[in-house]
Amino acid sequence: MTASITDVARAAGVSASTVSRALRGRPGVSEEVRAQITAVAAQLGYTASRSAASLASGRTFTIGVVVPYVGRWFFGTVLDAAEQVFSAAGYDVLLYNLRSPETRKRFFTGLPVRKRVDAVLSLLIPDEEETAALRSLGVPLATTVGGTRPGFTVVGIDDRAGTESAVRHLVNLGHRRIGMISGSSGPLHWTTPIERRQAYLDVLADAGIASDPALEADGDYTVEGGERAMTELLAVSRPPTAVFAQSDEMAMGALRALRRHRLRVPDDVSVVGFDDHELADVVGLTTVAQPVAQQGAEAARLLLRQLEEPDAEPPAEQVQMPIRLVLRETTAPPRPRGPQ
Repeated sequence: MTASITDVARAAGVSASTVSRALRGRPGVSEEVRAQITAVAAQLGYTASRSAASLASGRTFTIGVVVPYVGRWFFGTVLDAAEQVFSAAGYDVLLYNLRSPETRKRFFTGLPVRKRVDAVLSLLIPDEEETAALRSLGVPLATTVGGTRPGFTVVGIDDRAGTESAVRHLVNLGHRRIGMISGSSGPLHWTTPIERRQAYLDVLADAGIASDPALEADGDYTVEGGERAMTELLAVSRPPTAVFAQSDEMAMGALRALRRHRLRVPDDVSVVGFDDHELADVVGLTTVAQPVAQQGAEAARLLLRQLEEPDAEPPAEQVQMPIRLVLRETTAPPRPRGPQ
């Protein structure tokens, strides 16, 4: 016989309503009691009736997640963390991977999520028409990319401040030929490359260093792209003594290119990344650490809070997560070798 919610309540010594709140992640239940109820439910093999809950609440208990690249590290990490939060609260995830312009256009034209989801987590930056389409769904919206957007709860970081700390570190070490590997060919409407490039240029200007377009190369936010971009920078008449890569994956590609050219890091070229990728410590990469997984988890929690507490004060439009510069082995002062 399949266990019922009453069976779980009796075994745990609580009311059926407490069991319901605990298993759905709703407030009003202590963590100790929630853990006890979860253990009892697992022991009895109890599974909440999704159809009954949907009929009672009018919800689908499904969250729509829209991504530009499900296979990229940043998006995959955010998605995994968010899904864990949704799953623990009893929600399923309906994933839409909009990696091509055609797929993206088809999604926003037809809006297949309508009446199928209770909220949407968007990991891409919609334009004005796409934003209006998502808002027409009438469900809570959140994102972890881009700046403040009407109707969205944005969980993110200060890209400019992070970049400034990285480039200023290279300037303070004495570097004057500082290159940048960007992701200008990243996802559509993505503002991150623009923000980080402007911060790079601002730090150079503040230090009295003239910017050189030849010291900028596109790395497509991939390891292969970073390797290709670093190779381009090494081919200029006066190569950089240091490089800021807008992501750790591109920085790792740069390290591979430098090794292939038999250049030592940081003796010949210093490298700074951005993200604190799980492999950054392995390769000793100096980088700007951002809490990628925590951004996904926080965005998920804020969406669930809006669903479970609709009368509560709405969350802030912009939730900024902390960042920090992590110094490792890939940066050092430039070696004296004539004018830089």
